[in-house]
Amino acid sequence: MTMLDGRRVYTRAELMDAHGLGRSTLEKWFRERAANGHPEAAGTVGSQLAWDAEAWDRWYAAHRSGGVPSGLVTRDELAARHNVSRHRLKQLWADRASNGHPDVAHRAGKALYWDEAAWTAWYDAHAERPPEEDPDDLVTLADAARILGLAQTSVTVYPKRPPAGWPEPAKVEPLGGGRVRRLYRRRDILAYAARGR
Repeated sequence: MTMLDGRRVYTRAELMDAHGLGRSTLEKWFRERAANGHPEAAGTVGSQLAWDAEAWDRWYAAHRSGGVPSGLVTRDELAARHNVSRHRLKQLWADRASNGHPDVAHRAGKALYWDEAAWTAWYDAHAERPPEEDPDDLVTLADAARILGLAQTSVTVYPKRPPAGWPEPAKVEPLGGGRVRRLYRRRDILAYAARGR
């Protein structure tokens, strides 16, 4: 918590972290404050502008709800309320043609909003739940990416440039043409994930 003259304030960096907002969005809102009612800066903390936390929270709540019906939530709110990563939510949305993901209930600029009750009912009934799997099962690199919630392309470099703690393959199968398939124990991938990557 940042304090300025005895009151709680936010810097842009804190607003970016707390709300997942981009610096350019925050700068634009501040530049357009005469039109949008954005609060004036309360002062500076170091070299950063800072805004009274209560005033900014009030403005942001009003700004966000402008035209957004109640009961609708953003992806960030779904992530926080249902303990699902933003990456996983984006995957579910991208696969909506095959998984029946509810459509967007409201758009405000680039922001997407879903009916929380409809989304929760769909997620509880239809979202993929990982089956009980044997920790000694061997999994491919692509399977490891899914377990970790990463794009497959992001782990293709791991065998040659492993990040700290990346497990050794349990088995390496030749595929021909000098290529190989590396298989990892599920328990090793889960242990890697538990260490916080």
